[in-house]
Amino acid sequence: MLCTRILHEQFHKEMKRLLLMRHAKSSWDDQDLADFDRPLNDRGLAAAPFMGELIAGRGLAPDEIVSSPAKRAVHTATLFKDSGGFEAPIRLEERIYEAGPQTLKQVAAEFRDEFDVVMMVGHNPGFEGFVSYLTGKHESMPTAAVAVIDLNIDNWSDVKNGDGDLIELIRPKEQARNN
Repeated sequence: MLCTRILHEQFHKEMKRLLLMRHAKSSWDDQDLADFDRPLNDRGLAAAPFMGELIAGRGLAPDEIVSSPAKRAVHTATLFKDSGGFEAPIRLEERIYEAGPQTLKQVAAEFRDEFDVVMMVGHNPGFEGFVSYLTGKHESMPTAAVAVIDLNIDNWSDVKNGDGDLIELIRPKEQARNN
């Protein structure tokens, strides 16, 4: 619970918090499916709700969830939201699919300022690159991982390179071993 206390003590209303979640593990069973249409596999179907419960238990409720429209990302966002009991709406954003850091920055810059905590659900390598862009830290984001980034900004439109502090990178395998 120390981590939960630290997460709350460090976050102030005059900043924004971005939760970046890579989609859960997807299936490659049907080679004829387009990448965009790949579903979650059994591991992904377990990891997404596990992470929702974990994040809810840490008091990290998003005000909005913005997801890539790819099937695996939408399913991840839905399972995460439902298992965590979050009331945040899920909004699909086409630009997240196959996006690099600059495009992800543009998406974040358009978030509504009344939302202090926003979660994005998307893909690598863009999400790893975006973590690096915001925080200067190069971290591996396996499937279903959640990066918690505090941004020293009042308005989402002010987001820029180096504005973020990587508070925590929550990886499902590590969390499952610790439980």
